[in-house]
Amino acid sequence: MKRDPSSLNQMHGRLRPATLSDVPALEELIPLSVRVLHAPYYSAAQMAAAMGPVFGVDRQLISDGTYFIVENDGAIIGSGGWSKRASLYGADSARMGEDAMLDPVKDPARIRAFFIHPDWSRRGIGRAILTACESAIIAANFTKAELVATLAGEPLYLACGYVETERYEVPMSAGLTLPVVRMSKRLVP
Repeated sequence: MKRDPSSLNQMHGRLRPATLSDVPALEELIPLSVRVLHAPYYSAAQMAAAMGPVFGVDRQLISDGTYFIVENDGAIIGSGGWSKRASLYGADSARMGEDAMLDPVKDPARIRAFFIHPDWSRRGIGRAILTACESAIIAANFTKAELVATLAGEPLYLACGYVETERYEVPMSAGLTLPVVRMSKRLVP
Protein backbone atom coordinates (compact mmCIF):
# COMPACT_ATOMS: atom_id res chain seq x y z
CA MET A 1 0.00 0.00 0.00
CA LYS A 2 1.38 3.39 -0.98
CA ARG A 3 1.77 5.92 1.77
CA ASP A 4 0.19 9.31 1.14
CA PRO A 5 3.05 11.84 1.16
CA SER A 6 0.82 14.28 3.01
CA SER A 7 0.97 11.87 5.98
CA LEU A 8 4.57 13.01 6.33
CA ASN A 9 3.19 16.27 7.72
CA GLN A 10 1.99 14.49 10.84
CA MET A 11 5.15 12.33 11.11
CA HIS A 12 8.15 14.58 10.66
CA GLY A 13 7.64 17.67 8.59
CA ARG A 14 6.21 19.30 5.55
CA LEU A 15 6.86 18.11 2.01
CA ARG A 16 6.86 20.88 -0.59
CA PRO A 17 8.43 21.78 -3.94
CA ALA A 18 11.93 23.22 -3.57
CA THR A 19 12.62 26.82 -4.56
CA LEU A 20 15.86 28.48 -5.58
CA SER A 21 15.98 30.09 -2.13
CA ASP A 22 16.50 26.53 -0.74
CA VAL A 23 19.80 26.08 -2.63
CA PRO A 24 22.10 27.25 0.22
CA ALA A 25 20.46 24.80 2.65
CA LEU A 26 20.65 22.01 0.07
CA GLU A 27 24.34 22.79 -0.44
CA GLU A 28 24.80 22.06 3.28
CA LEU A 29 22.53 19.00 3.42
CA ILE A 30 24.02 17.15 0.45
CA PRO A 31 27.65 16.81 1.64
CA LEU A 32 26.49 15.95 5.17
CA SER A 33 24.14 13.26 3.86
CA VAL A 34 26.84 11.84 1.59
CA ARG A 35 29.65 11.84 4.17
CA VAL A 36 27.56 10.03 6.80
CA LEU A 37 25.09 7.81 4.95
CA HIS A 38 27.43 6.72 2.15
CA ALA A 39 30.47 6.07 4.35
CA PRO A 40 29.71 2.33 4.75
CA TYR A 41 29.72 1.94 0.95
CA TYR A 42 32.32 4.32 -0.44
CA SER A 43 35.77 5.58 0.54
CA ALA A 44 36.33 9.17 1.63
CA ALA A 45 38.22 9.74 -1.64
CA GLN A 46 35.30 8.41 -3.72
CA MET A 47 32.80 10.59 -1.87
CA ALA A 48 35.00 13.69 -2.25
CA ALA A 49 35.50 13.07 -5.98
CA ALA A 50 31.74 12.56 -6.46
CA MET A 51 30.80 15.89 -4.85
CA GLY A 52 29.74 18.08 -7.76
CA PRO A 53 29.81 15.70 -10.71
CA VAL A 54 27.52 13.12 -9.04
CA PHE A 55 26.30 14.64 -5.76
CA GLY A 56 25.11 18.23 -5.86
CA VAL A 57 22.26 20.64 -6.49
CA ASP A 58 20.55 20.54 -9.87
CA ARG A 59 18.81 23.88 -10.26
CA GLN A 60 17.07 22.63 -13.41
CA LEU A 61 15.00 20.23 -11.27
CA ILE A 62 14.04 23.12 -9.00
CA SER A 63 13.15 25.36 -11.96
CA ASP A 64 11.05 22.56 -13.48
CA GLY A 65 9.13 22.22 -10.20
CA THR A 66 10.09 18.53 -9.89
CA TYR A 67 12.34 18.68 -6.83
CA PHE A 68 10.90 18.30 -3.34
CA ILE A 69 12.14 19.03 0.14
CA VAL A 70 10.93 18.00 3.56
CA GLU A 71 11.21 20.61 6.29
CA ASN A 72 11.05 20.17 10.04
CA ASP A 73 10.94 23.34 12.16
CA GLY A 74 12.23 25.33 9.17
CA ALA A 75 15.23 23.04 8.48
CA ILE A 76 15.51 20.89 5.37
CA ILE A 77 15.79 17.26 6.49
CA GLY A 78 15.33 15.55 3.13
CA SER A 79 15.23 16.22 -0.58
CA GLY A 80 14.68 14.37 -3.82
CA GLY A 81 12.94 14.66 -7.10
CA TRP A 82 12.16 13.47 -10.56
CA SER A 83 12.90 14.76 -14.01
CA LYS A 84 11.39 14.88 -17.45
CA ARG A 85 14.90 15.55 -18.78
CA ALA A 86 17.64 13.23 -20.04
CA SER A 87 20.21 13.36 -17.21
CA LEU A 88 20.14 10.41 -14.82
CA TYR A 89 22.20 12.04 -12.08
CA GLY A 90 24.58 14.87 -11.28
CA ALA A 91 24.64 18.49 -10.30
CA ASP A 92 23.96 21.23 -12.80
CA SER A 93 27.62 22.28 -12.45
CA ALA A 94 28.57 19.05 -14.26
CA ARG A 95 26.46 19.87 -17.37
CA MET A 96 26.74 22.39 -20.15
CA GLY A 97 23.43 24.02 -21.01
CA GLU A 98 19.87 22.87 -20.56
CA ASP A 99 19.12 19.16 -20.48
CA ALA A 100 17.08 17.62 -23.32
CA MET A 101 13.40 16.86 -22.62
CA LEU A 102 12.14 13.28 -22.51
CA ASP A 103 9.10 11.96 -24.39
CA PRO A 104 6.61 10.35 -21.95
CA VAL A 105 5.39 8.02 -24.71
CA LYS A 106 8.76 6.33 -25.19
CA ASP A 107 11.10 7.47 -22.39
CA PRO A 108 11.10 6.74 -18.67
CA ALA A 109 11.06 9.67 -16.25
CA ARG A 110 14.10 9.99 -14.00
CA ILE A 111 14.19 9.73 -10.21
CA ARG A 112 16.95 12.07 -9.07
CA ALA A 113 19.06 13.44 -6.25
CA PHE A 114 17.72 11.99 -2.99
CA PHE A 115 19.51 13.22 0.15
CA ILE A 116 18.35 12.72 3.73
CA HIS A 117 19.81 14.37 6.83
CA PRO A 118 21.59 11.59 8.78
CA ASP A 119 19.65 12.40 11.96
CA TRP A 120 16.42 11.72 10.03
CA SER A 121 17.36 8.61 8.05
CA ARG A 122 15.22 5.47 8.14
CA ARG A 123 12.07 7.39 9.15
CA GLY A 124 10.11 7.19 5.89
CA ILE A 125 11.20 10.56 4.51
CA GLY A 126 12.84 9.14 1.38
CA ARG A 127 9.86 6.87 0.77
CA ALA A 128 7.43 9.83 1.14
CA ILE A 129 9.43 11.90 -1.35
CA LEU A 130 9.57 8.93 -3.75
CA THR A 131 5.78 8.49 -3.49
CA ALA A 132 5.28 12.19 -4.32
CA CYS A 133 7.65 11.83 -7.29
CA GLU A 134 5.86 8.75 -8.63
CA SER A 135 2.47 10.49 -8.36
CA ALA A 136 3.82 13.50 -10.29
CA ILE A 137 5.42 11.24 -12.91
CA ILE A 138 2.12 9.46 -13.52
CA ALA A 139 0.32 12.84 -13.72
CA ALA A 140 2.87 13.88 -16.40
CA ASN A 141 1.85 10.78 -18.45
CA PHE A 142 5.05 8.77 -17.98
CA THR A 143 4.54 5.03 -17.44
CA LYS A 144 8.03 4.12 -16.30
CA ALA A 145 10.70 5.58 -14.03
CA GLU A 146 14.40 4.87 -13.92
CA LEU A 147 17.23 5.96 -11.69
CA VAL A 148 20.86 5.48 -10.88
CA ALA A 149 21.07 4.44 -7.23
CA THR A 150 24.07 4.71 -5.02
CA LEU A 151 24.81 1.60 -3.01
CA ALA A 152 23.41 3.46 0.01
CA GLY A 153 20.13 4.20 -1.77
CA GLU A 154 19.66 0.81 -3.42
CA PRO A 155 17.79 -0.79 -0.45
CA LEU A 156 15.14 1.97 -0.47
CA TYR A 157 14.47 1.60 -4.17
CA LEU A 158 14.35 -2.20 -3.97
CA ALA A 159 11.83 -1.93 -1.12
CA CYS A 160 9.73 0.41 -3.28
CA GLY A 161 9.53 -1.97 -6.24
CA TYR A 162 12.44 -0.87 -8.42
CA VAL A 163 14.46 -3.60 -10.11
CA GLU A 164 18.12 -3.64 -11.03
CA THR A 165 18.85 -3.31 -14.73
CA GLU A 166 22.61 -2.72 -14.61
CA ARG A 167 25.56 -2.31 -12.25
CA TYR A 168 28.38 -0.09 -13.39
CA GLU A 169 30.97 2.39 -12.18
CA VAL A 170 30.84 6.13 -12.81
CA PRO A 171 34.32 7.41 -13.73
CA MET A 172 35.56 10.32 -11.64
CA SER A 173 38.75 12.31 -11.16
CA ALA A 174 42.09 10.80 -10.09
CA GLY A 175 41.17 7.46 -11.66
CA LEU A 176 38.46 6.82 -9.08
CA THR A 177 35.07 5.29 -9.84
CA LEU A 178 31.75 5.19 -8.02
CA PRO A 179 29.84 1.87 -8.14
CA VAL A 180 26.14 2.50 -8.84
CA VAL A 181 23.01 0.55 -9.79
CA ARG A 182 20.68 1.49 -12.63
CA MET A 183 17.10 0.58 -11.66
CA SER A 184 13.63 0.91 -13.16
CA LYS A 185 9.97 0.54 -12.30
CA ARG A 186 6.78 0.43 -14.35
CA LEU A 187 4.23 2.90 -12.98
CA VAL A 188 0.49 2.49 -13.31
CA PRO A 189 -2.11 5.16 -12.60
